[in-house]
Amino acid sequence: MKVPLVDLVAQYKNIKPEIDAAIHGVLDSGAFILGPAVREFEKNMAEYTGVKHAVGVASGTDAIQLALMAYNIGEGDEVITTPMTFVATVEVMVLLGIKPVFVDIDPKTYIIDPNQIEAKITPKTKAIVPVHLYGQCADMDTINAIAKKHNLVVIEDSAQAVGSLYKGKKATSLGDTGCLSFFPSKNMGAYGDGGMVLTNDDKIADRVRKLRVHGSATKYQHVYLGVNSRLDSIQAAILNVKLNYIDQWNEMRRQNAEKYNKRLQHTSAVTPYVAEYNTHTYHQYTLQVPDRDGLQAYLKENEIATGIHYPIPLHLQPAYQNLGYKEGDFPVAEEVSSHVVSLPMYPELPEEHIDYTTEHIKKFLSK
Repeated sequence: MKVPLVDLVAQYKNIKPEIDAAIHGVLDSGAFILGPAVREFEKNMAEYTGVKHAVGVASGTDAIQLALMAYNIGEGDEVITTPMTFVATVEVMVLLGIKPVFVDIDPKTYIIDPNQIEAKITPKTKAIVPVHLYGQCADMDTINAIAKKHNLVVIEDSAQAVGSLYKGKKATSLGDTGCLSFFPSKNMGAYGDGGMVLTNDDKIADRVRKLRVHGSATKYQHVYLGVNSRLDSIQAAILNVKLNYIDQWNEMRRQNAEKYNKRLQHTSAVTPYVAEYNTHTYHQYTLQVPDRDGLQAYLKENEIATGIHYPIPLHLQPAYQNLGYKEGDFPVAEEVSSHVVSLPMYPELPEEHIDYTTEHIKKFLSK
């Protein structure tokens, strides 16, 4: 049996008539950049997440960069974040001349440990960027309280968390500004790149709208040094269709996660811990196991795809050695990253694939 990590075609086939009609609607309109489909999707996402403004941009990476730019965070400033995330979170900071200041993670959730944040704040600190890893929100009440005390901005990296809930409120509505990614494999993915900045701040939303089109207020009048980062209309039309299904798909992911949990409960695998205040969306279903590399090789031999999110914490990445971090600086992130493995996870995942995968995991772990 061949078990893929994700099957994007299965989802497309289930909603093919709606997707095809949405794409053809854009093609017939001829409005391919920031057209009516983008405006409609922005309106719908603002309503869905419970914020005033949603601004479509070209990628989740760009969303973080534009949010930082909108707050005038740049050269010489510091931003607190986690080393246990995809590189994009800090990549844009470094490109803007910002120093990422890492804080170790909670050993249960793998998310930034809020109890360690305050010790890292300096006069240069301008923001905290918590990452809602794998589809589970950070401890936002604690983070927001620290930010308020020190007059810092909170920018949520919600790239893996469309529809995730913290105390009943959706990710991206929990801090000052939230950022989303619509990369195809995300829990709500486009058929190409796409991203979004969401905020209740009128001024920040206005700045992001201008920054995404070369800092332009009106054509050929450039009030800011901006970039070219626009969500295209075809992707927006696709996402508008998918938005109608996202809660259903997230629930299917949770059901799949429960099946994994039940089948692996009497093994040495550490299944995902969900904080009591969270509703997880399982963009990834990620275990810790004693011999991650051995398990991954064994599953590959049996045609079961897996992923590692993420194998090298960012403070140890070669591109960021000039930040001055070394091995041992963030022991929890380093320990977790050497043991995590992500299993196949998508809404349409067949139960027989879960059975086949967990049977082989149990065989390996019982050796």
